[in-house]
Amino acid sequence: MFKVLLALHLLAAVFAVGPLVHAATTASRGLRQQDAAVIKQTSRMATIYAYASVLVVIFGFGLMSMDSPYHPGKVASFGDVWIWLSLLLWLVAAALALFVVVPTLDKAAADVASGPSLVGKVAAAGGITGILFAVIIFLMVYQPGS
Repeated sequence: MFKVLLALHLLAAVFAVGPLVHAATTASRGLRQQDAAVIKQTSRMATIYAYASVLVVIFGFGLMSMDSPYHPGKVASFGDVWIWLSLLLWLVAAALALFVVVPTLDKAAADVASGPSLVGKVAAAGGITGILFAVIIFLMVYQPGS
């Protein structure tokens, strides 16, 4: 069962977090081009994948509760720095996507002329989102403190 949950955790990360980071980091392109259809589509993608990233967390919680096939005891606990820090960073990244990137894109789609003035805000929030998920991946692989 461990390998099944690990595979689901990794698949969810690839197919939810990957597109979320892509949508968030490239969202400013539609703003620069003043293309309302692209802006709306990017907003929709960021929203869907931000909510889908919850699956990564759910499967991760499932993994944490299992006995490790590699060492005695559970895989991890909330007391592990890499777990609580990853969860905190995920919350910040998802919040940036849902509460900064998406509303700004929706505002720009409604008023395409305002798009270029919002490029910096979207690019910064998208870039930070990408960096946060990169740090989470580093924490998941390196597992500092364990």
